[in-house]
Order: sequence, then C-alpha cells, then structure tokens
Amino acid sequence: MSVYMVERDLKGISMEDLAGAQKAAIAKAAEMRGEGAEISYIRSTFAPEDGRCMCLFDGESAAQVQALNDAAGLPYTRVVPALDLTP
Repeated sequence: MSVYMVERDLKGISMEDLAGAQKAAIAKAAEMRGEGAEISYIRSTFAPEDGRCMCLFDGESAAQVQALNDAAGLPYTRVVPALDLTP
C-alpha cells in the first residue's frame, strides 16, 4: 500500500460538519476493508483560516482513494501520492 493525500477546500465549514466528514471517511474506509479492499484513513490536518484540509489515506491507488471519497460524498480538489513523515 501507498500513502495518498486528499486535498480539500472546506472554507466556511463548521467544526461539526468537519467532524462528520472525518467520520464518513473513516466509516467508508472500514466498509471497503470489510469488502476486501486494502485501504485505511490515517489522519487529517485542517487550516481554518483558509479552509484547506489535507487527509492522508493508505491505499492501493489514487483511483481507489478517489472512489472512497466519491462514495462517502466528500469533496476534494485532487488526490496525489504522498510521503507520511511522522517521526
């Protein structure tokens, strides 16, 4: 599996809606794993000042991560390969 970053523009989103979006991503990843896919939600970083949100997923391909976000009804501007540099 590889790490993919999902870039989102969520300017003006409430913290309640942001939490709901995160829960939807986590739930959809769990559902897809239950169906045999190798995918998982890692974490998100949100910059409230400009509404940018970056979400990391472990997955098999960018297309698979896009499919997860589409199925969960989550908006995104792009999905790109990324490196998770957490120490």
